[in-house]
Amino acid sequence: MKLRFAPSPTGYLHVGNARLAIANALYARHHAAQFLLRIDDTDTGRSKAEYENAIRTDLTWLGIAWDETARQTARLDRYQAAIEALKASGRLYPCFETEQELAAKREARIRARKPPIYDRAMLSLTAEQRAKAEANGKVPHWRFRLSDGHRAWQDLVMGDCQVKLTAISDPVLVRADGTILYTLASVVDDLELGVTHIIRGEDHITNTGVQLDIIDALAGPKARFTFAHLPLLLDEGGGKLSKRFDSLSLKSLRQDGVEPDAIISYLSRIGSALNPAPMRFDEAVKTYDISAISRAAARFDMRQLLGLNRRLLQVRAYEGVKSRLPSDLPAAFWDVIRHNIDLLPEAAHWWSIVTDDITPPALKAEADFLAQAISTLPTGDWDESTWQVWVSALKAASGRSGKSLFMPLRLALTGEENGPELKAILPFIGRKKTVQRLEEAAAN
Repeated sequence: MKLRFAPSPTGYLHVGNARLAIANALYARHHAAQFLLRIDDTDTGRSKAEYENAIRTDLTWLGIAWDETARQTARLDRYQAAIEALKASGRLYPCFETEQELAAKREARIRARKPPIYDRAMLSLTAEQRAKAEANGKVPHWRFRLSDGHRAWQDLVMGDCQVKLTAISDPVLVRADGTILYTLASVVDDLELGVTHIIRGEDHITNTGVQLDIIDALAGPKARFTFAHLPLLLDEGGGKLSKRFDSLSLKSLRQDGVEPDAIISYLSRIGSALNPAPMRFDEAVKTYDISAISRAAARFDMRQLLGLNRRLLQVRAYEGVKSRLPSDLPAAFWDVIRHNIDLLPEAAHWWSIVTDDITPPALKAEADFLAQAISTLPTGDWDESTWQVWVSALKAASGRSGKSLFMPLRLALTGEENGPELKAILPFIGRKKTVQRLEEAAAN
């Protein structure tokens, strides 16, 4: 058994194609299969080395390793051999229409209430007509003549699938400039590199029917693949995710501080009957079940991802995050803060609030209350019990309780309306800074 993830290096990985990478990797490891990373870089105009490097970085960050790599631009001779074989069998034929002529044909068919598919006019081209076209400087593109009938398969997710080939235009496999299209290159690669299982998005279902026909033409009916088409992953608004939707790229999520395990946990179960739970990659391998995925499209919900991220941080030991925290942030502060953050960088933010100078908001209207707060501050060593001792004395002195007591203190001490429990971070702020911040807030 062998699976592959075949990204095109024309942009950064986003959560949509990361989901496919995760599905292929988890299925491969669950079944002790081989996993191939294939770089589909035949689009030389848009493929960039920086994107390929980013893809490899993202996959490694997620914990995905591959057993083998391949690059399509290194296999052009294999595609050419397939082209010649299809030409020899009469399944690949030259077409000389321009884009404008093809557009006019489509419009005419639509006006005539006919399906806007290619009319196969070039199949009747004589050798003399072809020679004349080439003598006039025309260079053909090449189409694959689809079989009459349909192609069917049993899909691991979608169940019974069938594509009616007579309702589809004969696909262009080679452009006039000689560029090999994905439809052919992918088939040749899967056949020759020993791929057995193909997991991809449901937007490829029609393409799968076409490729099964090409596979039969190249390798005969004995060539068999197992397919699984995952439903589309939509954004929160119900639109299709785009690789150029940068806010959901893995690069952006990583920079924001999202943990790779949170992404693995979420994307491995989104759209399935299994509830997302915090997992490492190796744990996800053990429980991965592609049959649990629904046939309906799933929506990516950032709140759910952040919820998983929060749960992961709550149980993460200090040693597991120490290298990504400020060097002077102690384990004791991590134990306090990890229960109150969604993203790891928030720990550094709160450490800065505790240790650095801040500018409290203007609370001059609360000057009398803040003066009472200073006068009731406990002396001696501070620990988590200090807060309760302080607020009990302050309640008695001021007559306040609830929000009217706590909010001025939070604003003066942290400059924030929300955050970790003050009883937990007060000992780290210390008495000197506490007095200073209360005085500054009262004076502004």
